[in-house]
Amino acid sequence: MHAVMLTGSGRYSDPWHPYTETSPRLTELAEAAGFAVTAATDIDTALADLPDDVQLLIVNAGDPAGPAAEEAGPGEETADVALIARANAALEAAIERGIGILAVHAAAASLRDYPAYERALGARWERERSWHPPIGDAHVHVVGNHAIAEGLGDFTVFDERYTDFRLDAVIEPIAEHEHDGTRHPLVWAREFGRSRLVYDALGHDARSYDSAGHCELLERSLAWLGRVPAPTANQR
Repeated sequence: MHAVMLTGSGRYSDPWHPYTETSPRLTELAEAAGFAVTAATDIDTALADLPDDVQLLIVNAGDPAGPAAEEAGPGEETADVALIARANAALEAAIERGIGILAVHAAAASLRDYPAYERALGARWERERSWHPPIGDAHVHVVGNHAIAEGLGDFTVFDERYTDFRLDAVIEPIAEHEHDGTRHPLVWAREFGRSRLVYDALGHDARSYDSAGHCELLERSLAWLGRVPAPTANQR
C-alpha cells in the first residue's frame, strides 16, 4: 500500500510545531501498518503529482495563511495559482476513486486553498475562534461505537487539546477532551463516497507519540483508512 506524507515546510510551516520530529513518528506508524511512505515537503507539487496508486494521504502541516504568509514581502507570491488548481483537481480525483486521509493536529488549519480537502475534513480550526488550553498532560475520553474506538480505553497524553472548531459537516466522534465541564471533539472519522478520513487533533510534538494509547488509536485509524475504496451505501 502506498502512502504520501505531507509534512509542514515552506508556506505550510509555522514556529510552533516541529514537523521534522512528528512526521517521522507518523511514518513509523504507517510503515508498521503496511504502507510504503513517500515523504513530501513541497506539498502543492506533491498533490499535483499525486500517483494513481496512493491509498493513504497523511497531512501533518500548518496554516498557509499563518505566519509564513504574514511575513511575505509586498508582492511576494506565496502560492502558485495554476499549480494549486492542478493539485486540487488531482485530490478531487483521488477522493472520487477512493483514498484514506489521516489529518493530524495543525492539519485542521492547513490546505486552505483546497476545497476538496475542506469538504473532506468536516470541521476547521478557525483563527479568532479556535484555541487550546496550555500544553500538558491530558485525559482523552474514547467515545462512540466506531470500529476504531471498539475496545479502546481512555488514555493520557502530553499534548495540546484543540477546542472550538468550526463544524462544517457531520463528523463521527472517536475521542473527546473535557475543559471547564464541557466535552470537545479531539478525534473523528468521516466517510464520503468511496473515501475515508480520520482527523486527530493530537500530535503537537514528539511527546504525543510516547503515549501508548495515542499510538494504538493511530494504529487502529490507519487500519481503517487502509480499507479503501470504502463500500458505497448500496453495497453495505
